[in-house]
Amino acid sequence: MENYMSRIVSALCLTAFFLAASANAETFDVDPVHSRIGFAVKHMVVSTVQGEFFKFQGTFDLDDKDSLVKTEATIGVASINTREEKRDAHLKSPDFFDAEMFPDIKFVSRKVSGKKSRYSVIGDLTIKGVTKPVALSGHMNGPIKDMQGVKRVGFRAEGKINRKDYGVSFHKVLEAGGGLVVDDEVQIILDIEGTPKK
Repeated sequence: MENYMSRIVSALCLTAFFLAASANAETFDVDPVHSRIGFAVKHMVVSTVQGEFFKFQGTFDLDDKDSLVKTEATIGVASINTREEKRDAHLKSPDFFDAEMFPDIKFVSRKVSGKKSRYSVIGDLTIKGVTKPVALSGHMNGPIKDMQGVKRVGFRAEGKINRKDYGVSFHKVLEAGGGLVVDDEVQIILDIEGTPKK
């Protein structure tokens, strides 16, 4: 009984902590004009193909010490761009992202740790209806005031996922062996800038 009550008290204290953090948080909108949602993946073992998603929206919260508290984003799959139309069409097909059936990729943070300059974020990433945890790490730039006096904050973050964990399972081995046409590991590269939510 004592252990049970102790767990309840701990849960209530944790809830109170997060409620207090949320009450003091300032919400920012991601500025898509000055942000980039990018990725990189090995192609035929010998090179790396880079791409990005052009359409996305998101928010992030900073506490009263300008430290990251939470973040979330929605990304339009059909906006994928790797500078090659045929490849982009294939990526939008059921072989890869199936943009018609699953038009959005979503991310919601669950835990943020670290200092203002260096931080790590663990959150839920949803691709093709499959939700898995992903870890991102990076650093924060700012805040600063722009020429109009608007507060701006920037983030750089990177992480890695296995595409097959999300059902992005196109698989083709090189005829000569020794590797895949498209590697399973995908590097996530984020450059984010935001301004206070209006």
